[in-house]
Amino acid sequence: MGRVFVAGSINMDVVATAERHPKVGETVAGKEVLYFPGGKGANQALAAAKQGVLTTLIGRLGTDAFGRDLRTFLAAQSIDLGSVRDTDAPTGTAIITLANSDNTIVVIPGANAHVDATDVTAASLAKGDVAVSQFEIPLPAIAAFFQSARAGGATTILNPAPARAVTQDLLALVDILVLNETELGVLTGAELGEKDEPMYFIEAARPLRGKGRTICITLGRRGVLALVGGEAILVPGRSVKAVDTTGAGDCFVGALAAQLAGGKSMRDALTYANAAASICVQRMGAAPSMPTAAEVNEILSAAR
Repeated sequence: MGRVFVAGSINMDVVATAERHPKVGETVAGKEVLYFPGGKGANQALAAAKQGVLTTLIGRLGTDAFGRDLRTFLAAQSIDLGSVRDTDAPTGTAIITLANSDNTIVVIPGANAHVDATDVTAASLAKGDVAVSQFEIPLPAIAAFFQSARAGGATTILNPAPARAVTQDLLALVDILVLNETELGVLTGAELGEKDEPMYFIEAARPLRGKGRTICITLGRRGVLALVGGEAILVPGRSVKAVDTTGAGDCFVGALAAQLAGGKSMRDALTYANAAASICVQRMGAAPSMPTAAEVNEILSAAR
């Protein structure tokens, strides 16, 4: 079985819940404020580790109270933190407003902005391993990470979130691109919406396809659409009552990486990751909402 290596952000999520989101310039009364471990890197690593796959997280933490709390929490989840370095910068923080199960997020990078090539190239990846990253650490560090992973024969997964343009040089290092409709729109310039038919997303994603590259487009409650070789795969969404969508995309990425590291086919890995994300949205918080392998397998068995 391969391993999962995640180079990415580690944040404390500060979540304010309210009846509705404020309009620009408006103040609304909140219900409560909650603190959850988060950051796309930490979330994806935790999602992978909970599937029983050996998972290493690569990143940086501050030496402040948030940093200490996050290190303690992640270590207790059987994640290898040997590549998580302390830095003088404050720990990354995300300010999240949650209303009607939808969220808005402002991310303050802090220590995450200091992740560099030295951090991400220290680990030795091999064939069968999966390297995962996102856009909450500097792009040069991601490129160095994927170059190192490719040199060892590992598979690379990029989740280009938060949405921003990606260079062709970085894209050339990506084996699997996992993105939602917003990120797809930013990367391609296409006008996309929730009511668009799946075939429209396939056409929009064609500029991102390279030799052998797989494109996975997560469509929320509608499921996931993937372009694998010359084949389009649509995995329908599962009907659930969502209470917090924070971390759902990260859950999908981490579960997908774990399945691929375990030698599963892309179709089976997509189905599994889609089920995992459907569990995640039924719980509060990002990192704490990641399901175990037993939970995912239970709902997949019930669906057969």
